[in-house]
Amino acid sequence: MPGTVRENIRRHRTELGHWPGTVADLIIAMVVVTVAVNDRNDWPLDVPIGLALAVALTGRRYRPVEVFAVVSGLGAVELLFAPEMPRTHDVAVPVAMVAVVYHAPRLWHAYAAGLVGLLGLAALAVKSAGPGAPTWPDAASLVAGCAVFGLFAALWLTAYVLRTRRLLLESLRERALTAERESEHLNQLALADERAAIARELHDVVAHSLAVMIVQADGAGYAVHKSPDKAQASLRTIAAVGREALEDMHRIVDVLRGTGTEQDAEDRRRVSLERLEPLADQARQAGLEVDLTTTSPLTELTGAEQLTIVRIVQEGLTNVLRHAGPGTRVRVSVTFGDDGAVVEMIDNGGRTPAPRVGTDRVGAGLAGMRERVTSHGGSFEAGPHLGVGWRVKARIPLKGARP
Repeated sequence: MPGTVRENIRRHRTELGHWPGTVADLIIAMVVVTVAVNDRNDWPLDVPIGLALAVALTGRRYRPVEVFAVVSGLGAVELLFAPEMPRTHDVAVPVAMVAVVYHAPRLWHAYAAGLVGLLGLAALAVKSAGPGAPTWPDAASLVAGCAVFGLFAALWLTAYVLRTRRLLLESLRERALTAERESEHLNQLALADERAAIARELHDVVAHSLAVMIVQADGAGYAVHKSPDKAQASLRTIAAVGREALEDMHRIVDVLRGTGTEQDAEDRRRVSLERLEPLADQARQAGLEVDLTTTSPLTELTGAEQLTIVRIVQEGLTNVLRHAGPGTRVRVSVTFGDDGAVVEMIDNGGRTPAPRVGTDRVGAGLAGMRERVTSHGGSFEAGPHLGVGWRVKARIPLKGARP
């Protein structure tokens, strides 16, 4: 409940803006005018100076230093020429001083206002004593003078404490806004990273599965009359690849819709190196000659590292199938050393046109592989090999590898 009350007060203050302070300044000005009119004496400048003080105080929140200068100047005129001092409307002087201490942009303005106020009190004490006053005042006058100076000092210190509290609150508010902006920026970066990861997963699943299914469907179409057994085998492969791709698509779509659980998101990333051999078998069934060579990891690999290796091999085989066609020989090697993992794929097929990183249609797969590798701090190379063929090489640092 207290928190709700504070929030309501803060909201109302924001909606009201500067109106409460303006109303308070007008009330103070009206009080000064009333006092100046009702407490006037025979001095002709008494009422005009009181009215001028009242008008000046209306701008004390916006121009505190200028207002204090005007008020102090009018007070000095009264101090020099008025027959009786102090006047009741001279309360405008400490009000203006408090405004300087609280609202002035620079701290030395507050110290200067306090010094001017002390000098004014000292001059007022000298004038009130009169020319025939004794050198040393009596006890009652001394106590009264100390009380006035003490009240003035307490007023200045109170305004200074309120100023410090205001600056502290403004600093805390600015820090809170900065932290909120940074949090929002980090959330946007996290969302962008997640969208990029999902886009890579979607591309890998769709591109690889469709490439295998298209090749198998073409083969089944040619063999349906001459070799029904091969056609049936191709159709079974199409169905198996399609079901696997559909399951992956369901998981990705659940994540995109926000209906998937954290376990679903973790399962989407949980791909082990055992997936390499089935990928090679699918590529062989699609018509590629795949030589797969792997070594045992020196350390235990994380799920993200295994996923990166598998997706690089998957996308590489898909690119060979799409751009070089069936009958191409591909050598795939996945080796592990002290500095991490090295994935290398070399084929002997030609490409027309050759895929280039950064193009919309041809280079999307290579760009995705490069993003995966660089996210682990590794390096990625792709280009023609010995005039005919294509070579892809990725170095992936592993968390458990020795430097």
